[in-house]
Amino acid sequence: MGITERKEREREEMRQLILEAALKLFLTNGFEKVSIRNIADEIEYSPATIYLYFKDKNELLFALHQRGFAKMVAEFQPLRLLNDPFEKLVEMGRAYIRFAVENPELFDLMFIMTAPMDKLDKEDWVEGDQAFGLLMQVVQECMDAGVFQQHDIQSTAMMIWSSIHGYTALFLRKRLGMFAECDVPVIMDDSFNLFCETLRKGL
Repeated sequence: MGITERKEREREEMRQLILEAALKLFLTNGFEKVSIRNIADEIEYSPATIYLYFKDKNELLFALHQRGFAKMVAEFQPLRLLNDPFEKLVEMGRAYIRFAVENPELFDLMFIMTAPMDKLDKEDWVEGDQAFGLLMQVVQECMDAGVFQQHDIQSTAMMIWSSIHGYTALFLRKRLGMFAECDVPVIMDDSFNLFCETLRKGL
């Protein structure tokens, strides 16, 4: 490995170290209460080091959102090869839940944490738009195939996403205490299947 390649690798490793520290502190203390100095202290470097990689805290938040949505969209991509549009939609729902369970901290920052969305540059937020765009595309395919009746595509996709999201957030936030812990996985799975069946029969 040459000097240039080694320096680039070291730079990327430092960037990821900073992002991991920022993610931990944002989730623990809240975005507004975390400073660049706090992040620098977490990785035992000076604040000046952070500024070599990110111009401010907002850029850090944006980078974490990008990473989270890019990872989630990557998990959706293989599902586009499925021929049956409703099967594709169901598997996207399963992939969304699986992503949340396997990446709870990223999911928390992306969707649950009281994150200052106004700090994000929405015009450049390609990954977030791409994720919802994939959902709308599959919903449109379900309508075209006669699985769903014709409805407003954005409203339909929003209804489906918010339902799956709410179900997932309740699980991650441990708001299912009304059920015996040993029953939760079965209830979660049954609820998801019932939701999908309801969609197929009634939308």
